[in-house]
Amino acid sequence: MNKQKGMVYLVGAGPGDPSLITLKGLWCLEQADVVVFDRLACEYLLTYSCPQAELIYVGKASSRHTLKQDEINSLLVQKAGEGKVVCRLKGGDPFVFGRGGEEAACLAENGFPFEIVPGVTSAVAVPAYAGIPVTHRDYASAFSVITGHRRGSTAPLQAKDGEATAVYLMGYENLDLIINSYLDEGGDEETPAAIISWGTRADQQTVEGTVGNIQSLSQQAGCGPPAVLVIGSVVNLREKLLWREKQPLFGKRILITRPRGQEREMAREIIMQGGEPLCLPAIELEAVAGCDFEFAQLPRYDWVIFTSANGVSFFLELLRANKIDLRRLTGKPAAIGPATAAFLQKYGLQVAFMPERYVAEALLEGLKGLIPGGAKVLIPRAEGARDVLPEGLAARGVAVDILPLYRAVPALKSREWLSALLKDAAVDYLTFTSSSAVRSYVSLCAGEGISPLTDGGRVACIGPVTAETARRQGLPADVVAQEYTADGLLKAIIADAMR
Repeated sequence: MNKQKGMVYLVGAGPGDPSLITLKGLWCLEQADVVVFDRLACEYLLTYSCPQAELIYVGKASSRHTLKQDEINSLLVQKAGEGKVVCRLKGGDPFVFGRGGEEAACLAENGFPFEIVPGVTSAVAVPAYAGIPVTHRDYASAFSVITGHRRGSTAPLQAKDGEATAVYLMGYENLDLIINSYLDEGGDEETPAAIISWGTRADQQTVEGTVGNIQSLSQQAGCGPPAVLVIGSVVNLREKLLWREKQPLFGKRILITRPRGQEREMAREIIMQGGEPLCLPAIELEAVAGCDFEFAQLPRYDWVIFTSANGVSFFLELLRANKIDLRRLTGKPAAIGPATAAFLQKYGLQVAFMPERYVAEALLEGLKGLIPGGAKVLIPRAEGARDVLPEGLAARGVAVDILPLYRAVPALKSREWLSALLKDAAVDYLTFTSSSAVRSYVSLCAGEGISPLTDGGRVACIGPVTAETARRQGLPADVVAQEYTADGLLKAIIADAMR
């Protein structure tokens, strides 16, 4: 891909479900120096941006604008003029009522190169997620896509054809005008119609009716923008074809507090199960400076015990930075759980022991019969971690060396997102995979003067230790995984959501 300086990519992010972005769109996002995104681009996609990228929110709602369109155009020109690679992340498709044409024209007029990366348009995807095909051999041989409002005009364009489906985008505020115009042009008020609000998102809401009653029904249901109006006999297929609402996490927003870069696998599974991940790192991991470990001692350890995958990562990075051959690690590796074991195995280190329960107490109990008194053990771990394991081993005469490699600190960059996120989006499940994440998250919320939990939200913890920390921090532990892994946590959430 051309990473020319002063380049702007106008990228369609799709209608809301982040998994609907194209592969090229993801490439553009990953390489950008600046990401300019709007309200319809799911924030999960931002986890794919460079850690150093400048993130600029320019979202527009029907009632308020963060930046006006002319200001957005000027911003793109400004950043391109600074020699930056810019990803303009837009909901839907840039050229389907997305004002991408205006932004591209402004860049062209100012002499800056750009590329258009088409996106999945809401005109097709939103009805599909509601179980409504826009065409069908027996119902509709064509479809029209119409804007619900036009600049400089109060009257939207009309579409009326007995064998065509009419799809209106961004038309909720003009719904009365659209329907009256449709009927004035000879349309039948008994024609099936549907309003789909926040289509493809966790809070997708679909109201079915007819042209004559869809407005009152949608108002009774509390629908609001952004919404898509579908008029045509294909709406009758929804009863047979609906699928989204059947997914186990449909309608659930799940806040992930894991460090940046470690949330994607869990977020991906949430999406596959019909939920919506909200990625807000509560902690950042930083290396402990000034490590004075004597690498000559490495072959003398009988066991090397890893209590987290992060410990493995930081330990291997320490060896690499000091040009230490991994083969000098002759002690038997022990891992607290499968994620840690998998990380070790990735580098050819076969785990000699892993407990059935993935906590320090179980690890200590299992190692009692394996590590005799007088043995030498190294524990690479986080600074300030619990001392259950080293104290328990030392009490049995084992020589224990603790190697603090990293520390978890509050992710201060999340503060600017935290307040808006919790105010604008109800969180159904707040997840924690470590005690440090709990403490940092509560600290961040206190610093912003906001409640750490939205009304009706439930707290889900990876295991009993994290759950106890949550309680001490004033949070409930509504869901506690029986299997102390991220997969186990998600399974527990699904079971809770389906009750």
